[in-house]
Amino acid sequence: MARRRMLITISALLLLAGPTATAQESSDDLARRVAALERQQRETLRDLTEIKRLLAVALQGGTVPAAEVAGNRLLLHDNPVQGDPDAPLTLIEFTDYECGYCARYHREAYPQIVAAYVATGRVRYVTLDLPLESLHPLSFRAARATHCAEEQGKFWEMQDRLFTNKQFLGAWAAHAEAVGLEAEAFLACLDSDRHASAVRRDASEAAKVGASGTPAFVIARTLPGEPREVESLVGLRGAQPFSVFAAELDRALAEVESRTP
Repeated sequence: MARRRMLITISALLLLAGPTATAQESSDDLARRVAALERQQRETLRDLTEIKRLLAVALQGGTVPAAEVAGNRLLLHDNPVQGDPDAPLTLIEFTDYECGYCARYHREAYPQIVAAYVATGRVRYVTLDLPLESLHPLSFRAARATHCAEEQGKFWEMQDRLFTNKQFLGAWAAHAEAVGLEAEAFLACLDSDRHASAVRRDASEAAKVGASGTPAFVIARTLPGEPREVESLVGLRGAQPFSVFAAELDRALAEVESRTP
């Protein structure tokens, strides 16, 4: 009888222990899920804060205070330069090929700048890469695509193609065919690590003038005898209308001309 009572008691204890262990396990699972949700919320908040900051930069636009920009030496590295190499000014664009404001700038102000200033020999034009990868997952690859196209002498054509077909940005083979590239060589370049470091190093030039959003611009003085180095004069943010660029370029041209002996 005593043995039977002992077995009953042990069985009862086991039955009681079972739900307690399950409840503890459920509590631990719940705590883990809550912690994961809290981490996700913090990450989402950081992302939203960054998006808000970048949108504010893009929408604010206008010129950057001269004290933040003027006097910096910027390196163009081996980025393609459009226009007369002896033009007194160089206009630098920091861009992201997934950026809607960048596409708008290239649709509206850019052609007018090329016609009025680049084609007339007064301004050189160069694009430096600033892909905002946290927002635009294809932007880094798109920047590399322009350099792969440059290997076949089609940088500017590929740039125009990407901006005018932003909604189909990842159609790399179609883009290559459209601008007349040898597609197999282009895609092999794109699948390699070639030009990745060139894209990354442009960000260090952007940091010199506080450019963290796109599009951002620097009007710089072309340095005689230094085709790959310029001196920054003024910065602009956002997809400004042509009139804003014209006013700043004219002012900078007058300043540079006044320095010329």
